[in-house]
Amino acid sequence: MKFTKMQGCGNDYVYVNCIEKELENSNEIAKVVSNRHFGVGGDGMIMICSSDKADFRMKMLNADGSEGAMCGNGIRCVAKYVYDYKLTNKENLSIETPSGIKYLDLTTENNKVVEVTVNMGSPILEAKLIPVISDNDKVIAEPIDIDGVEYKITCVSMGNPHAIVFVEDTKNFQVEKIGPSFENNKIFPDRVNTEFIQVIDRNTISMRVWERGSGETLACGTGACASVVACVLNGKTEDEVTVKLLGGDLKIKYDREQNLVFMTGPAVIVFEGEIEL
Repeated sequence: MKFTKMQGCGNDYVYVNCIEKELENSNEIAKVVSNRHFGVGGDGMIMICSSDKADFRMKMLNADGSEGAMCGNGIRCVAKYVYDYKLTNKENLSIETPSGIKYLDLTTENNKVVEVTVNMGSPILEAKLIPVISDNDKVIAEPIDIDGVEYKITCVSMGNPHAIVFVEDTKNFQVEKIGPSFENNKIFPDRVNTEFIQVIDRNTISMRVWERGSGETLACGTGACASVVACVLNGKTEDEVTVKLLGGDLKIKYDREQNLVFMTGPAVIVFEGEIEL
């Protein structure tokens, strides 16, 4: 199988061109190629497919083989892939995902994509649609007991369920210890991605993320978007925020008038190759 390894802010996936034919047993293949010791290595695998609704379709599989609804860093790399490999010459793209069609604006230099802005759509705040089990319609600064410690969570879906937790120091926070307890808590029927957020100032936050099915990753685009929405809902930041992730920075804008979230960030090809399956 031919593949291209790509990353957006260190959120790395194995990309496969499936426009002519989709992979069989893709869930098992994702587990093999994502393995960092015996495979290519990545947070998962993304298949670039044809679509009868948009320019292209993206199918994202996590490192454990489970399917994800949306990946903000991944969709930027899909845009770079189809443009750089001359599958399209359009600088404004529509890409179909399980969480709806997303619209992307490409910034190019020397016929290569260097940055992509994604209209990530409207945040979902209704608890049952995220989904999260709660007595309230929305979960904003709601207490939760995790391993005997009380945290306050704000829940947002950007195609994937996210629980945002504000902490004093992300650098020394034990994400790998606490993340699994959030992910598998009984109030999250579909498990959850958890963002641990330190507010630096009104326009800057630091973020670490535990992603369901993948563990801690260097970046999460939908998580960055959900976190800025949570910051605004809790009165902690302005509407335009730089999100500092372990793998780099993303620029997020929450347009409250249109109720839309826009994400801008890099997309990078790491290497190409073939793997025997």
